[in-house]
Amino acid sequence: MTSKILDRRQLLAGAGIAAVAVTTAACSKSDKGTEGKWDHETDVLCIGSGAAACGAAVGALDNGAKALLVEKMPLLGGTTGKSGGVTWIFNNHVLREQGIKDEKQDALKYLVRYGFPRQYDPNSPTLGLDEIRYKTAEAFYDNGAATIDRLSEIEAISFKQFRMFHVDRPAPDYADHLPENKVPVGRALEPAVGAGSSQGGSSLAAQLEKWLRGKNVPIMTDTRVTRILRNDDRVIGVEAEQGGKTIRIKANKGVVFGSGGYAHNVDLCNLHQPAVYGACALPGSTGDFISLAGDIGAKMGSLGLGWRTQVVLEDALANRAIGLGAFVLPGDSMILVNKYGKRCVNEKRDYNDRTQAHFPYDPSREEYPNHLMFMLFDQRSIDAFGGAFPFPANKGEQPYLIEAPTLDALQAGIAQRLAKLEAHTGGVRLAPEFGANMKAAIASFNNFAVAGKDPEFNRGEHLYDREWHEVFSPRRAGTTQPANPYPNNTMHPIAATGPYYALILAPGALDTAGGPLINEHSQVLGAGDKPISGLYGAGNCISAPTGQAYLGAGGTIGPALTFGFIAGKHAATKGA
Repeated sequence: MTSKILDRRQLLAGAGIAAVAVTTAACSKSDKGTEGKWDHETDVLCIGSGAAACGAAVGALDNGAKALLVEKMPLLGGTTGKSGGVTWIFNNHVLREQGIKDEKQDALKYLVRYGFPRQYDPNSPTLGLDEIRYKTAEAFYDNGAATIDRLSEIEAISFKQFRMFHVDRPAPDYADHLPENKVPVGRALEPAVGAGSSQGGSSLAAQLEKWLRGKNVPIMTDTRVTRILRNDDRVIGVEAEQGGKTIRIKANKGVVFGSGGYAHNVDLCNLHQPAVYGACALPGSTGDFISLAGDIGAKMGSLGLGWRTQVVLEDALANRAIGLGAFVLPGDSMILVNKYGKRCVNEKRDYNDRTQAHFPYDPSREEYPNHLMFMLFDQRSIDAFGGAFPFPANKGEQPYLIEAPTLDALQAGIAQRLAKLEAHTGGVRLAPEFGANMKAAIASFNNFAVAGKDPEFNRGEHLYDREWHEVFSPRRAGTTQPANPYPNNTMHPIAATGPYYALILAPGALDTAGGPLINEHSQVLGAGDKPISGLYGAGNCISAPTGQAYLGAGGTIGPALTFGFIAGKHAATKGA
């Protein structure tokens, strides 16, 4: 099973993406689109080519409408194609077949408690959310499993059946420990064909594309939408740039955007995100939909949401479009400390939640003490788990590794590296007490490891920590390091003698998750919370219906596929 995960991670590393310009797509005025001829015409126009856009196209065709797919990049699949292809779905068919009840009200409590913790009120009929957001959350529960069931029924889609995603056993949710989570394992699915191979998300996207091509759906690449066209108050099509020319595409029933977030738009990230040094999203994720939809009066939801991961700082500075994030940190004799040398997070928390530990503000010092973190580990971890990113299999493979014979020398090495990078980090430097605090943190951690309990951050207490540690910390073939003999498999004492190692970690993202607000039909809302007729959104280009919660493995693709399918179906059946 380990090979499946590692193959997927290698897929990300070998995606061959390059740095790109990150300017916002040009947007014209949103005047009426009735003038001029149409170059193409369809019922439902789908923008993008990942799970959201392809899901919309399948939903449209499945409900009797014609569809056309437009992708601004030269390759299809979007960030879905670069992912692991896992799809997180409430009350899915595997759970039902096993007799496991994933009750709606319990499921919604988990979603809202995790995704909207400031608003969550278990005694409220809408769990503390406004009506629009509550109905959208309901729509994910009501339609997620139905979407998967329908995809499994549609002839010629080769993932005839989705199956449960396993990490040696059914994968636990990312907040399996919350009391609201009554079904903490089993909601993550994967397509039966392509799963367990290096194809991963590419398999999911490719199979959707194959089905669409089999239905003679026109698919255009290198085509960037630059303007949304309306007739009175209805969206009727778009203008786009293709081959240096402007083309016009008419959509008789609706336009669905599934065009990704804005992780590679530095200006938008600087405006709305606490910090994004690099992102796993494909370079086309520049947030075009925000300005396009805003130009015609779309209401914005939260623009500050994101699906987060830590990144190796210097890796991201070399190329913002990173191949791999520091998702599940490997190793057992390893800790994270901040500029003061203090631990600041459970190192085995999931990537989305762990990355948010970079953002707390210290009002007494007027700074972000965790803006950068330092991953400290010893020879045992690099020997036993080498090759599990960001540990190198051979030290020469990790150019940003800091190595030193003693902890004092390691501190000096980190300080020297920070001095070289200060123009990119806001001048982060180690505090004078870093060394003393680092040694104290290691001593405390070593005691915790022997006892098997981490009273500071509860590392290894929950199912997620232990099981995902086993998957992402596979023992290196040929290692002479003994298995961890201590009671908590995520913790082993850090050695009393060197060599020691460090990597500088910074906040990054898979992609952002902020944008226009949608309703339960995936319709984009405008003034007065009224739907903008003919305009839909799904995936990372909208304000995430699940809020800040990365519910579990596949927590982005599940909602993207579901709301894409909802959009395509609604446009096909309710459009003009």
